[in-house]
Amino acid sequence: MTEIPPILKVGLTGGVASGKSTVAAMLSSYGAFVVDADRLAHEIISPGRAEFDRVVSRFGSGILDDDGEIDRARLGQIVFDDAEGRQALEKILHPGVRAEAARRFEDAARELKIRIGVFDAALLVETGAYRDFHRLIVVSCSPATQIGRLYARSGLSREQAESRLAAQAPLERKLAVADYVIDTEGSLEETREQTARIFEQLERDFDRKFPQA
Repeated sequence: MTEIPPILKVGLTGGVASGKSTVAAMLSSYGAFVVDADRLAHEIISPGRAEFDRVVSRFGSGILDDDGEIDRARLGQIVFDDAEGRQALEKILHPGVRAEAARRFEDAARELKIRIGVFDAALLVETGAYRDFHRLIVVSCSPATQIGRLYARSGLSREQAESRLAAQAPLERKLAVADYVIDTEGSLEETREQTARIFEQLERDFDRKFPQA
């Protein structure tokens, strides 16, 4: 089997509506290979997958839509206020998501000669999975900005938005373990400048960690 070239594995996380997806797109444009945990989770709960059967067994056929697929919005509503259910869902999904992300990083390193792989996920700190990465980027902004963005894009009430924020780990906990922080409180251009500088630093991190590559 062909030896897998090294790849710098970078976790990217942040609170809801912090601007994480925007930063992920910027990193991709600079040359990083980005894997979106939410998209992988959606893929692995498709019919025919073991995870699909386990989720339906745990939460019942009421989560299925008319086509027999899992209605993610309906499932989300069920687990949002149910900590035990949410933990059960995470236990089903996270191993498969991490395994698939690792496979895609390997493929990107081997076939595309990618040096930096970014795993975009909301719960890296909460689950402790951030320890599996060489570097961790935390995207941050004020709670007021998060609430405003949530309201603008989803029409949630202030109470609902605050509840979404409360369901995630405090920003301070994420910042405490971050290698790099991108503050999205300012303009899009300011966010772009920060992201570009950090990508350059990640390139240097790769060279230091894998000097023979």
